[in-house]
Amino acid sequence: MTDVAQAAKEEKPEEKEADHHPYYRPKDAATLILVDRSADVPKVLVGRRHDKVVFMPGKFVFPGGRVDKADHRVPVAAPMPKELETNLLKGSPKITGSRAKSLAIAAIREACEETGLCLGRKADTAPKKLEGVWQPFADAGLLPDPSGLFLIARAITPPGRVRRFDTRFFTADASAITHRVEGVVHADAELVELVWVEIGSKPLADLHPMTRNVLGELEKRLATGPLRHDAAVPFFHFYDGRMHRDILGVPKPAS
Repeated sequence: MTDVAQAAKEEKPEEKEADHHPYYRPKDAATLILVDRSADVPKVLVGRRHDKVVFMPGKFVFPGGRVDKADHRVPVAAPMPKELETNLLKGSPKITGSRAKSLAIAAIREACEETGLCLGRKADTAPKKLEGVWQPFADAGLLPDPSGLFLIARAITPPGRVRRFDTRFFTADASAITHRVEGVVHADAELVELVWVEIGSKPLADLHPMTRNVLGELEKRLATGPLRHDAAVPFFHFYDGRMHRDILGVPKPAS
């Protein structure tokens, strides 16, 4: 699981950055919010964390995690849309195209690892060998497919935390799920159950505040019709002692 609050995944409340080093560089991370729009009210997929984990026991979360060094090297069934790459390249610090790919692939990888739901499709040519965490894709004859991802928001953990994450929140339609790995979610796993929950319903009120902010952005986007890459992408980050909501690619007004 990750969102802007994953910085505290194993963090005790007293664990803070030393006063002389309050701006620990955030690590890139990605979260995937899967959406089912088959009914009048859209539903999102959440997983309930084990009651005995230290951080957010029993809470509903979205799948996600840190970018791995090898994510950009993973072969894909289709490239991400150019418009999605453009959105990922917006903002500061600047990243490369390969890093943008890593973010999208990390969202797909984490979703499959944590929920058993895989976003992939048959390759147009003979698929390259996949192994390790990608074995479920190989077993199903699939390659990960980032072509259906949309960027909803970006958020950075506040300074002063022991662990900080620069998280990109993606969404994809439930129809993009092409393979299910059985046995990933069970009573002794990090996620003990998966639930499709209507946006605005009670279980979602218990999400971390920043995740609720992002979900609110997604709800507004869904209300306008089909998701589009040219919609404004909010950027939640902290400066001057408080959280700000800026828009990626839009310069801040001079103070």
